Amino acid sequence: MFQIGICDDEIGARQKLSGAVERILKKGNQDCVFFDFSSGEGLLKWLESHPGELDVLFLDIEMGGINGVETAKRVRAADDKLILIFVTGFADFVFDGYFVGALGYVVKPIDLQKLEDVMMNALGVLQKQSFQSFSLSNSEGKYKIPLNKIMYFYSDRRQVVLVAEQKEYPFYGKLDAVASEVGTGFVRIHQWYLVRGAAVTALEGGNVVVGGARLPISRAHRHNALMEITNALLQKGNV
Repeated sequence: MFQIGICDDEIGARQKLSGAVERILKKGNQDCVFFDFSSGEGLLKWLESHPGELDVLFLDIEMGGINGVETAKRVRAADDKLILIFVTGFADFVFDGYFVGALGYVVKPIDLQKLEDVMMNALGVLQKQSFQSFSLSNSEGKYKIPLNKIMYFYSDRRQVVLVAEQKEYPFYGKLDAVASEVGTGFVRIHQWYLVRGAAVTALEGGNVVVGGARLPISRAHRHNALMEITNALLQKGNV
């Protein structure tokens, strides 16, 4: 299921756009859920506590308060993967979008064929990104975390906790399954810990330092863990 944000200070414009996007996705048997925002300020505040939740963000350029371009700059500073699509009533503004990595734009009134073309491009990008991120769901929502933002995972009884740069995400699962899914680049250092090799900043005795935490390396995993982490540190120039 795709999670799509629409930020526009006109409720009617949000409703028309969400209806059109939903019809396009249903043609491909794709489900979606929409998140509406009436201002750039409201969107930015929401994103602070919901990083990684949106797959696509439609952003109106001409809004009161923080306009769409400035909002996009602040969104992009925190998230370099979120797909941005500008919505505007004036084609003269569309060039501003390319400076913040927007995938494309649609001009009001919405041309359905143009919108469908942009959405198909977005779906193609999302498919590629799925190989570079880890998806999870918990009681707070659905998240898609870029692999390069993950520090480590740890097991906590029946749950696994993903520790990212700014937040922790608990979810039901097993660490063995997580290790298989994320693949190379992550190192099992303990029955309870799986770390991203490139996130390790130091080796201290029988521990690794990652994200400000000191995590133990178990005897069973010591040889393989030290080899893989040392290679990752060498590549970063930290050893």
